[in-house]
Formats: sequence, C-alpha cells, structure tokens
Amino acid sequence: MALTEGYQMNNGLTIPKLGFGTFQAQDQECKQAILWALEAGYRHIDTAQGYKNEEDVGEAVKESAVPREEIFITTKLDNKEHGYDKTKKAIEESLRKLDTPYIDLMLIHWPNPIHFRDNWKQANAESWKAMEEAVAIGKIKTLGVSNFLPHHLDALLETANIKPAVNQILLNPSEMQPETVKYNNEHNIINAAYSPLGTGKIFEIDELSDLAEKYDRSIAQLVLRWSLQHAFLPLPKTVTKERVWENAAIFDFDIEEVDMQRIDGLAGRAGSAKDPDTVPF
Repeated sequence: MALTEGYQMNNGLTIPKLGFGTFQAQDQECKQAILWALEAGYRHIDTAQGYKNEEDVGEAVKESAVPREEIFITTKLDNKEHGYDKTKKAIEESLRKLDTPYIDLMLIHWPNPIHFRDNWKQANAESWKAMEEAVAIGKIKTLGVSNFLPHHLDALLETANIKPAVNQILLNPSEMQPETVKYNNEHNIINAAYSPLGTGKIFEIDELSDLAEKYDRSIAQLVLRWSLQHAFLPLPKTVTKERVWENAAIFDFDIEEVDMQRIDGLAGRAGSAKDPDTVPF
C-alpha cells in the first residue's frame, strides 16, 4: 500500500486510505498543518462545520501546489443544521467556506443531536434528501454518516435512495465497536476511524510501547498500521510537522497476526465511544 492508494466506495469512487484530521485546529495552525500534510503526500483532508475551520482548509488547498481534483475533502453537517431546509443552506455555506465547487464526501456528523432528539429519524431523512439532491447536481460526490450505530443506519435506509458510503466512528485499540464495524462491513460501508490514536492515553499502554520497539516504529505508526490492517480508514490529527511525516510512514511494514491480536485485546484501556443517543450536543 502507499499513501496515494484508496478504498473503492460503494458508489464506485475512491477514497484515500489515510486521511488527515483537523479537529481542534484553527487559523494559521490548521492551514500550516494541512500544507505540510499535502507536501508529505496526504490527499484526504477531514473537516466539519462544527470544527469552525472549513475556511482554513479551503485556503490551504488553494495555496498548495496540489490540484484540487487530486484532493479529497470530507466535511460534516453540523448538529444544529438537520432538516431539509437547514441542510440545503448548510451545504451552500460549506461550499462557500471551502471555496470549492464540490465536496468529495459529506457526512451527517451525529445521528441524534440534542436539538432533534424527539424527531431524529425524520430530521436525518430530511437532511439526507437535501444531500442526495446536492449529489444529483454535482455539489457533493459521496454521502456518508458519522457516529451512526446499526439502528440509526437501519432508520436512514428506510427512506434513503443513496446508501451511505462511509461511517466515521471512534476506532482505535481501546475502542473497536465490533457490532457497528460488522454492520458496516456487511453493508459495504467503509469504517473511517476518527481519533485513531486515542486522546493521549493510548501512548501510556505498555504493550503498545513494547510492540513499537519490536517493529522499530513509534506507537503512532504501529497503531495506524494496525488500523489499516483492519481495513479501517484512519484520520490522524497533528499540527507538528515531524509527526505529519511520521504518521504517513506506515506503508512499508506489516504487523504479524499474533501481534494484531495482542493489540485487539487492549479494548477499554484508553477510553470508549460516546453514546450518540445521549450526547449533550
């Protein structure tokens, strides 16, 4: 595998196997990190309306030497913008902020935000309809979801004409979400992994430190490689230049099956996913 390789989605289009996350990065710091990432060879940039950095992403893409058509941009619908009319306006706002004629992948960020808890199924169906219309006129290329569990996906598929191509969920050695991953695999939905390196606690797990030493890699490289070998799509985030390059150097080694199983056995050691039906946002 190489940094430019991708997974084929259920609509026939390709998504790069490694993305670059931008959560909690803004302004010049965000823009500079993306420029480093594009220089290092990343071609998939992940943002969201809720990250408040779509404009930074758009500026970085414009300033880079990489043609827009070679860059895959993912963004996500904000929790307050569910429903048909709100979603239509939100799509236009993302296009404006990103300063691009199209979005490669747009996700519903959370299935059951607090603002729509009493009618989340209807709100998701209406948002999806607006997103499908944007696909029909070329403003969005691919649709997906984030933080959706099987019952959220079942509800969406009751009315959807376009099947989600990606489900972006928390995935790392501490949280593998086996039921959701199995559902996604059975429905040909790619498992994209946000927070693939955890929130810092993962670096304190002794077993990972030992295995990283065995493979002569950093813990981050080991865990990202583990993610790829599970056919996940990891989205590591960093604003440090050296780590941008380090996180990309994961295509020239393989983790042995016995060690993959050891890493799989670390569930719960560094936190778990939030329940999307009870999140307070």
